[in-house]
Amino acid sequence: MAEFKRHSRFFTELDPAVVDRVKQFVLASRNIIITCHVSPDGDALGSSCALWFILKALGKNATVVTADCAPRSLQFLPGVREIVAATRNGDRVHDLIADADLIFCLDFNDITRVDRLSDAISKSPAKKVVIDHHLDPRIEGEIVISRPEISSTSALLYIFMWQAGWTRHLTRNSAACIYTGMMTDTGNFSYNSNDPDLYLIIHDLMRKGIDKDNLYKLVMNTSSESRIRIMGFAQYRMQILQPHRAAVIMLSEDELKEFGYSKGDTEGLVNIPLSMPEVIYSVFLREDAKNCVKVSMRSKGEFSVSRICEEHFGGGGHTNAAGGEFNGPLDKALQKLLEIIPTYDKYLQ
Repeated sequence: MAEFKRHSRFFTELDPAVVDRVKQFVLASRNIIITCHVSPDGDALGSSCALWFILKALGKNATVVTADCAPRSLQFLPGVREIVAATRNGDRVHDLIADADLIFCLDFNDITRVDRLSDAISKSPAKKVVIDHHLDPRIEGEIVISRPEISSTSALLYIFMWQAGWTRHLTRNSAACIYTGMMTDTGNFSYNSNDPDLYLIIHDLMRKGIDKDNLYKLVMNTSSESRIRIMGFAQYRMQILQPHRAAVIMLSEDELKEFGYSKGDTEGLVNIPLSMPEVIYSVFLREDAKNCVKVSMRSKGEFSVSRICEEHFGGGGHTNAAGGEFNGPLDKALQKLLEIIPTYDKYLQ
């Protein structure tokens, strides 16, 4: 840690009083719940599992609960198999929430993002601590640590733990969770990754023994046959809207079933069109069920896809990465998208 003390001026400082208050909450708690957003990604799971390891090291009774299961692509993550998912064990999840006296809400800025768990968490008398990096938090808690300028909740959690003096409890497993969250929310440090803090954190995580090359292989370069086939099919049918410098990819519910889709199989698909110089932003429409279309958007430069998702798809996110939903069939979602895209041409670089 001498290296970190020498370079501590690079860190985003959190209010020491807030950090101390969270520590007091943890000290006074017996049953702690950690939760994250529905359809958890690498950052949500990485931060949740890392905090679970730390709390266990502090001698606390802690459990990670989620609305649904982790994707197959992240099953390797240490601690994931200890998560209790409501889709598999709903009664136990609700019992755990009811018994909790402290709830950590990680990587979401709106209680609706925990889906079927939102009512139980909202009604729980437990103290709530929010640690998140998304814009415009609309969530209540005794403590809300919201830093949108930080590229991932995992990096923000590390900064909190460092100030709290908890990083001494990091092990190879918990460090791997933090690194995975940081890596996935920056596309292997290819965007939103110019903050020197990230590389100071990586330095410490590597000293804990992580194999960053193997983590990259597991997260970014490991695929099932169904994933390879569905990714190829989707890219073949991609539409390029040249006047608007946009790309659109769609997959229907029937097509997902045809390819034996599993959660996580389309992770990263929306980023691929951005490799074309003429494409400024990319849109992926995935029909998960009848009248339910998931909308994912990515962009480069200063073009804000968060604006589009907020104004038209009930979602949001960051300038270069956002999402939302459309309540209706896939063809209507596409129709709406094509109608609104021209109105954003004025923001193109």
